Amino acid sequence: MRDRADVVIVGAGIMGLSIAYHLAARGVRDVTVVDRSYLCGGASGRNGGGIRAQWSSEANVRLMQESIRMCREFATKMRINVWFRQGGYLFLARTPAIRAGLEKSVALQNDCGLPTRMLSPAEARRIVPELSTDGLEAASFNADDGVVFPWPFVWGYAQAAEKLGVEVAAFHEVVGFETKGKRIDGVRVRRSGPGPVAPDAPSHTIRTHKVVNAAGAWSPEVARLLGVALPNKPHRHEICSTEPLKPWLKPLVADLSDGLYFSQSTRGEIVGGIGNEYVPSGLDQHSSHAFLGKYSRSLVSACPVLGQVKVLRQWAGCYDLTPDANPIVGPVDEAEHFYQASGFMGHGFMMAPVIGKLMAELVADGAVIPMLERWKLTRFAEGKLLSEAMIIG
Repeated sequence: MRDRADVVIVGAGIMGLSIAYHLAARGVRDVTVVDRSYLCGGASGRNGGGIRAQWSSEANVRLMQESIRMCREFATKMRINVWFRQGGYLFLARTPAIRAGLEKSVALQNDCGLPTRMLSPAEARRIVPELSTDGLEAASFNADDGVVFPWPFVWGYAQAAEKLGVEVAAFHEVVGFETKGKRIDGVRVRRSGPGPVAPDAPSHTIRTHKVVNAAGAWSPEVARLLGVALPNKPHRHEICSTEPLKPWLKPLVADLSDGLYFSQSTRGEIVGGIGNEYVPSGLDQHSSHAFLGKYSRSLVSACPVLGQVKVLRQWAGCYDLTPDANPIVGPVDEAEHFYQASGFMGHGFMMAPVIGKLMAELVADGAVIPMLERWKLTRFAEGKLLSEAMIIG
């Protein structure tokens, strides 16, 4: 491992690797990315791979328009197939209040140039004939939204970054920092696997003055080592995959009433999840029977034809939640050149391409990125909380 680096990035998920790649592409080649686990061991390897521009805030819509464009070019540019397929997102509204919010969001998206349109229940069923319209008020649909296979998306960024000189060190956990006042002088890391590691194993110090905290649900632990308090909370989110079926479902279907979502993979599996606020607090990636019951009831209610399908695999990852459901991005007051890129709920994966590009400008050049200013940590102390209505899962 390097003894010195221009930038150390904590977290080798899609966000950290995207930032590393874009830094290297700008000429910052002495970058080290460390992760306590294996590539795809965190949320980046445990999500449904959805990519959408349907949001209720203009900033999120604009960012995702660019991110989707980058996703279209990813396979060719990185020379790896991520199975990006644009079958659209079909959002379901089951109450008048949710319908009104959806109509407002669609109007905003149209102003931003998206072809999103409101649909009646009958029109929604023409897109997904197997969909039950019982209790359905309305729906929205944007054909440009889509899904990718998460693992090669992560691997693609890792391989491309390494070709540009970035060092990606899996199984290395950050255990401390060396500082002088507010200045960071080094990052102490310790081998974390694979296999058992002695608690008194020696640490290695990487000399650096710039650190990016992109550790997802583990970001508060990393920040705490520098005396920075992040309000993020980890939240277990579960997903499952069924036996493969003949292709029949083009869009990802998402229900804004209960957080249900499901899509069909290129291999034919139905992959989906559902929101659940009643899960144990803390960093927990275990599966539960309760999820299967809640998910299956909602899934079969929305799409009765799936009542006999067999579930083959179930897994869990951690959402990274903030009090206002918006991320924390940029520098902090407590430490110089300690940049945050966390708190993205369950949508950091889809935003990583564009956020990585913007963060590279910020970290490498000290540029002021107007789009990211609203996501500073200071907004919580200042009482300037944000909002985002189109959160699923």
